[in-house]
Amino acid sequence: MGQAVLRIGPLPADALDAAQVFYAEWVPKARLSLQTDASSLALVTKTADLAHEGWIRSAVQELARAFSVKRVNMVIGGDDAAIAAALAYLERAPGVTGQCFQVDSASVEDRGG
Repeated sequence: MGQAVLRIGPLPADALDAAQVFYAEWVPKARLSLQTDASSLALVTKTADLAHEGWIRSAVQELARAFSVKRVNMVIGGDDAAIAAALAYLERAPGVTGQCFQVDSASVEDRGG
């Protein structure tokens, strides 16, 4: 199987509250996804405030280390076309893991698509 995608629901605006919800609700779902025959997992969430950057990066890197035979990355953005482009890229990028990608409509426009 190829890449699994887990779309993260709304998180609280406060970074500490958001991290708590992410670890309590979404990390168990991510682990379950990584225990399937998927070769990688892409987490997708809406645009996060810069206050969230630290805990998001840490969470993605820890999941990538814990499941090192698979790849784990996160795509952050509110533009569906940009998210789709990033997911397509990650599907074809076997060496990319533990990374967070902030995407927007300019990400797609820069690529001509």
